[in-house]
Amino acid sequence: MRLTLQSRLMEDVVVIRCQGRITLGAEATALQTEFETQTKIPGTDVLARKRVVLQLAEADYIDSSGLGVLVHLFGILRAAGGGLKLCQLSPSVHQVFQVTNLLSLFPPYSSEREAIEAFSERPRSHDEVVGSSKTRVVCIDTSRDLLACVSALLTRSGYEVYRTRYVGEAVTLVNATSPRLVICGPGMLEVPTLQAAVEKLRKTWPNVQILHLPPDFPTTEAGQAGVDLVNQVGSLLTT
Repeated sequence: MRLTLQSRLMEDVVVIRCQGRITLGAEATALQTEFETQTKIPGTDVLARKRVVLQLAEADYIDSSGLGVLVHLFGILRAAGGGLKLCQLSPSVHQVFQVTNLLSLFPPYSSEREAIEAFSERPRSHDEVVGSSKTRVVCIDTSRDLLACVSALLTRSGYEVYRTRYVGEAVTLVNATSPRLVICGPGMLEVPTLQAAVEKLRKTWPNVQILHLPPDFPTTEAGQAGVDLVNQVGSLLTT
């Protein structure tokens, strides 16, 4: 089912009701556009409203890109001193957040009213690292939403994550942080300078693992993609 959105302002909180699939392409773009329409001063990037609730009772599917959009919007609002709350998660979406260990980042609320009232409560802790590992990982992809998704998944699994959309900056990050792993997203397949950069990294940092995400990662169901990613990273770093 295509994504349909209904928005309304309750007090100073934007409530967006989502019905359908939150996936790569038109659906993710529609959600981002609605978010900007409801929060930004027209013609600017200035947020006029910084508190948003997404009601997901009828959101029946979310892929990795869709999850990345939510994480990205969360980051925008938090950086501006606001926040993003999720409420009435459908069973399938709740399962995604549960298996990806993101319920601590997005604690679910049972109703729109409860989510709105939560903005008045003392902020819950959003510690970036929940595990004991400080293993560093550099992620590179052309999509900021995919980077947001991968970063959230790995951070919640205890890794220290650095991310960038640019090959040159990725090389700089590797030199500066000495990571154990570099993850190349599928968006990098069409970047002509990637292969040369990877070969340079292999020669300069022979102990750094290189992981290329599969082309269908952005469109894979977010829960399965997240579990597979964390398991694959764990396996690579223990070999």
